[in-house]
Amino acid sequence: MSNKKEMEPASTVPFARPSRTQMEDIARMAGVSRSTVSRALSGTGRLSEETRNRIIELAKTSNYSVDASARNLRLNQNRTVSVVVPYDPVEHLPLSEPFFLTLVGSIADALTACGMDMLLSRVSADRLDLAAEPYKGGRCLGFILIGQWGHHDQLTKMAVQGLPFVVWGARMPDQLYGSVGGDNVQGGLLATAHLLDQGARRIAFLGDPAMPEIGQRHAGYLQAHHMRGLVPAADLTLPVGESRQAVDAAIAASMARDGGFDAVFASNDPMAMNAIGALVALGKKVPDDVLVVGYDDISTASQFQPPLSSVRTPMIEAGKALVASLLAQLSGTPPAQVQLPAQLMPRRSSTRGEGRQS
Repeated sequence: MSNKKEMEPASTVPFARPSRTQMEDIARMAGVSRSTVSRALSGTGRLSEETRNRIIELAKTSNYSVDASARNLRLNQNRTVSVVVPYDPVEHLPLSEPFFLTLVGSIADALTACGMDMLLSRVSADRLDLAAEPYKGGRCLGFILIGQWGHHDQLTKMAVQGLPFVVWGARMPDQLYGSVGGDNVQGGLLATAHLLDQGARRIAFLGDPAMPEIGQRHAGYLQAHHMRGLVPAADLTLPVGESRQAVDAAIAASMARDGGFDAVFASNDPMAMNAIGALVALGKKVPDDVLVVGYDDISTASQFQPPLSSVRTPMIEAGKALVASLLAQLSGTPPAQVQLPAQLMPRRSSTRGEGRQS
């Protein structure tokens, strides 16, 4: 009698890969080896239908989730990576923002070079866990998230689940998930030291330090002051959102206080550009009255009037690093944290006379 039935998988429904300890638990309950459990859950190898079904049922009762993407990966049918750009549920910044376009384009180029496709989507920044849905549905091999958005806890939970993803964002203490990001502390220090070198002594910081990347840039801002024996006034930190209205109001209110400010370090370039517009509306000249530095060095920074000084993170390298980090995880390498160097690009908005670049 033919034993062909035993040579073929009884089920092609794969499961999310349990940890080594979890596999050993199932193996003990089923009375088989851990490698047998692995073969049963992946739908590979020579197993009897009875043994395979018993292991699958134990996995189900142990709450292991079905992972449709695993089968696609085995059959080499899935070459797609999901790129998720969260949006602020209040300000809802468009995907057409230059920073997003530049980074997403860099990721797309890096994926193309690897012969892979990109699935682009958006989720609310309050529900970063939804970024995993395409992966759970088998539509992608893994995913790249643009930003932590103050929800490090949600990302940690996904990492504990063993989901393959990497985040563009800040390196955090005790971080379990993979990330790629710029050296935000060094960038904040470079920007602030430059403004101090230009003679500024009341430097306003524009941005919400509660957000991981911005918080690290603010730490660099404070460090640059402390290195010179200076302590910036607390009311010079303006924790505002990115909208034009929010920046206008913060600049006007701060300028109206005693002393005002003689420089602005904005935590990204659009905020810096909005700050310049607000200053001009108040009758101030940039850089004659107020110096301004932004962050990210987006494509329009050098064409802005006046040309905007900014801290640059190498975006082409960023896309390559994000893709390489994700592919390394898919090959079994533990998640890693990669930090890219920051570089100050001084231009007319923050320099008087020599020492600026066009």
